[in-house]
Parts: sequence; structure tokens; C-alpha cells
Amino acid sequence: MTEKTLTVNEIYQSIQGESTFAGRPCVFVRLTFCDLRCNYCDTEYAFYEGKKMPLNEIVDLVAKFNCPLVEVTGGEPLLQPNVLPLMSILCDAGMTVLLETSGAHDISKVDPRVHRIMDLKTPGSGEVERNLWSNIEHLNERDEVKCVIGSREDFEWSREKIERFGLTRRCHAVLFSPIFGRIGPRQIVEWMLEDKLDVRFQLQMHKFIWPPTQRGV
Repeated sequence: MTEKTLTVNEIYQSIQGESTFAGRPCVFVRLTFCDLRCNYCDTEYAFYEGKKMPLNEIVDLVAKFNCPLVEVTGGEPLLQPNVLPLMSILCDAGMTVLLETSGAHDISKVDPRVHRIMDLKTPGSGEVERNLWSNIEHLNERDEVKCVIGSREDFEWSREKIERFGLTRRCHAVLFSPIFGRIGPRQIVEWMLEDKLDVRFQLQMHKFIWPPTQRGV
């Protein structure tokens, strides 16, 4: 029987910079490959760079950090089918597992113990047509939805989707993030307050602790 592998870009420990888990120590398993090309992407190096690793080797490396929180990210993790058993193994080991996904691929097969953090790609991303809308049916109270905003159009688009799909009732949290360097954070916050949106504003914390382009953080 062929050993299950994943193509891995990097494994490292840092703090969680986003989501409702922000600020906590976290081990990141960054997988290779992505089929989207968001114009604000800050991990283009994960499109192709990486090496194949057996699942048991990945799990052993994660365990050595002795950290209970782990995020599987990319790239786009769901492009590699063996990410599903990896996440289940990590859950079985008692870890809190986060999945960062673009929202362009089916999330329904992900282990229900995993906290899915799913993007809704806004018009400003250049990839709005790639949203897989059927994913919304599978979101639950463990999951989080992230809208990355670069303009008033993105904000209004996101607000409309929140209202149409009842996202604040369906999910644990809806997250609004600015496109780094494209829009001032204060502008988004002012719009949120004006419209009385029940969403969580966030900054990419790691980009304020380390240089924005630094890897492994």
C-alpha cells in the first residue's frame, strides 16, 4: 500500500495572527499549491515550492513543538486530498486544528472537529467568481468566514453576503480584514460602526510584529 504524503512548503511555530484565535502560539503546516491568484496574495512562494512528506513525519514534526494549536494553511490545503486524514490524525492527538481555506473548494468532507476559516473572495481579490457558494450550507458554529476588503465596493459586497446568507448567525464569527497597504484599517472600522455590523475587525498581527514579507512567522 502506498504511503500517504503531502507536498509541504513549511512547518513552523509562531503566533496566530488572524481569526478569533489571534495572539495564541500556533504551529503552522503550510501546504504547497494554489489554483487561485488573488491580487493581494502574500504567500506566492507556496504556489510551487515544497517537498513531499509522509503524514506520520508531518505529525511528528508538529508534535515536537508541544503546542496544542495547529493551523493547516497554504497555498490551498484542500487541493491535496491527503490533508483530510492529516487533520483527523491531528484532532485524534488532542490538538485544536484550524483550516485556512479560500472557499473555492468543498469543505464538507473536513473532519467536523476542525475549525474551518473560510474566505469569501471579494471583488477586489480578482477571484470573486471562484467562490463555491454551496460551502455556505456546510458552515456551522465552529467555523469562521473572512472577507478581505480593499474598497467600499468590497465592503458593500461583503455586507450584502452577510445579510443574504445569515452568516453571523450561521458561523462562530465573520471577520473583516483590510487588504494590507491598499486601504486604511480605520476606514473599514468606520463603515462597520456606521452600519452597526455584527462582525469582527482584524489586522494581520504578524505583519506588525515582523516585516510584512518575512517567511516562517
